Amino acid sequence: MPVPVWADQATDARECAVRPGGQPNLQQLMKQAQKMQAQLAAAQAELAEAEVTGTSGGGLVTIVASGTGEFRSVHIDPKAVDPDDVETLEDLVLAAMHNVAEAVRELTEEKMGPISGGMGGLGGGLGLPGF
Repeated sequence: MPVPVWADQATDARECAVRPGGQPNLQQLMKQAQKMQAQLAAAQAELAEAEVTGTSGGGLVTIVASGTGEFRSVHIDPKAVDPDDVETLEDLVLAAMHNVAEAVRELTEEKMGPISGGMGGLGGGLGLPGF
């Protein structure tokens, strides 16, 4: 368990998330929560604006989605259309959907990871002991 730094150790007690005796500094916790909320809102806005692309068949099928996972467009190269082999086209579309879903997941991790990672679980980023 980490040893807290107290005011007599060159840190202002008002800045500590936990006061001596283990009681949380609610004002500091609220500031941290508000900061995290602003970071979360900014990351969500970035995701909504972002576009990711999934492809399959060497580019025969391309799907574009927002960073939030909303599908925006599907492009199928005419070379992929064979009336006698619809199953292959279906497979290509499904593969492109999986590819774009993975790209959305990676982008979400990239944008949200620093925010959620700072929480360290339930409350670790808030400086609460035992969390």
